[in-house]
Amino acid sequence: MDYAAQRAKMVDNQIRTTDVTSRTVLAAFLAVPREKFTPEHLKALSYIDTDINVGEGRYMMEPSPLAKMLQLLDLRAGERVLEIGAASGYSAALMAHMGASVVTVEETPAAAEFAKAALDGVDNVTLVTGALSVGCPAKGPYDAIFVNGAVEELPQSLFDQLKEGGRLVAVFGEGLASSAKVFVSEGRAVSERFGFNTSVRKLPGFEKIAEFVF
Repeated sequence: MDYAAQRAKMVDNQIRTTDVTSRTVLAAFLAVPREKFTPEHLKALSYIDTDINVGEGRYMMEPSPLAKMLQLLDLRAGERVLEIGAASGYSAALMAHMGASVVTVEETPAAAEFAKAALDGVDNVTLVTGALSVGCPAKGPYDAIFVNGAVEELPQSLFDQLKEGGRLVAVFGEGLASSAKVFVSEGRAVSERFGFNTSVRKLPGFEKIAEFVF
């Protein structure tokens, strides 16, 4: 299979057509080999517009919403990024290609093992094994935080790992009612802005705690 040609078609047909105009984002998707981050038995599916299972319920996000989220994150070269959920390592490799220094956290053993192997040879990415909801405060603070999946809510402790002016991008909700949002740390407050409607796989560990009314 001509993966380079498939990569170009992915960018032209799946990403550019969904209002992704950032040259940095487009260049990363053209350069990073998605097939390297796809399990061997699924490599033929590397460039179709779908999520790819990398083990134990963890998925590599489909290209279109991933590209739109990275555009929303608005990374600049030299910034330090925390990724919540390494999955296959693909999104971390994309951000590294965009010039960021990436700390990516994964708690699922199968995904962490796969991502570690796939990221071999990728500069500026550190893989940390641990609870997604904790992040990695020891290596912070961060210019940006990328949440690689849909959540119901995020703990304040993640926002606390942002630098002043730092951004966090995540998808909130489930199914077609979900939306990507960007948050900006401003002093002791965090502002919120709507990005776009989307539907991505749920990231475990960020469910709302049930409230009981008596």
